[in-house]
Amino acid sequence: MNRCLTVPLAIALAAAALSGCASSAAPSSTSSSTTALGDACPTAPVPVVVSVDQWGDIVRQLGGACAEVTIVVAGTSIDPHDYEPTTGDIAKFTGARLVVVNGADYDPWAERAVEALPAAPTVIDAAEVNGVEGGVNPHLWYSPDYVEATAAAVTAALKDAAPAASSYFDTQAAAWQDSMKPYFAQIAAVKSAASGATYGATESVFDYMAQACGLVNTTPQGYQNTAAAESDPAPGDVLAFNTALTDGTMQVLIYNTQTEGAIPEQINATATQAGVPIVDVTETVAPGFTTFADWQISQLQALATAL
Repeated sequence: MNRCLTVPLAIALAAAALSGCASSAAPSSTSSSTTALGDACPTAPVPVVVSVDQWGDIVRQLGGACAEVTIVVAGTSIDPHDYEPTTGDIAKFTGARLVVVNGADYDPWAERAVEALPAAPTVIDAAEVNGVEGGVNPHLWYSPDYVEATAAAVTAALKDAAPAASSYFDTQAAAWQDSMKPYFAQIAAVKSAASGATYGATESVFDYMAQACGLVNTTPQGYQNTAAAESDPAPGDVLAFNTALTDGTMQVLIYNTQTEGAIPEQINATATQAGVPIVDVTETVAPGFTTFADWQISQLQALATAL
């Protein structure tokens, strides 16, 4: 028997209204890309390097034709937590005038690459921008507030790097804000209809977004701690997780499909057997999506349906 709540009409309508936002175009399979968007740039484009693709599309849209953006790590086949850069990856930072990193101990290899450069570029560290320290949940791109603050910092840095294109970057920022309206509308719809609903998660990747939607995390604390430390949870924590799924404590399971291991897979199986809806999420931009907003909206719609 499905233990979740009946789908609220408002959330179902919101999901249907926004279903056209998801893109079906396949992304590039390369680990880096250089993209120019927007109208013609009035000056020389700013060379920009972004460590991970979760921030890449945002930076591309903000920079438009006035930024030559290279993304170092892209694709769901790579676990950013365990990533070891190649010599070629490190070389991509050479000549950058602006570097965007996630921070919070998520991509320390990128920070080391910047430190080794003979000429220091401007660095936008999303964690520093938002006052997030290492050891805290590093999946900052899942926080709507952190996304907005980081985007504003990127725009300011681009304007400093190319003052002649200042008005151009303002226009790009306004266009990006418009493109994000369906994303914020979907978050608001989920929060309005399902605030207070409970969830469990195999990893903390979606926690910031779940909080923004008003959901309550009922994942056992011991499990949360070991998952954050990338270690195996104690048998008692796994038992507590399974019990919460089977006794109705958790109304939905958030499952990171990029998390490998027998324990997450077993928890997924328990949720299936208990009739608890499962929402698959990815840590990096999923195949089939070319924009940050489309990727996020698709997952929010899946959450709306599950609830």
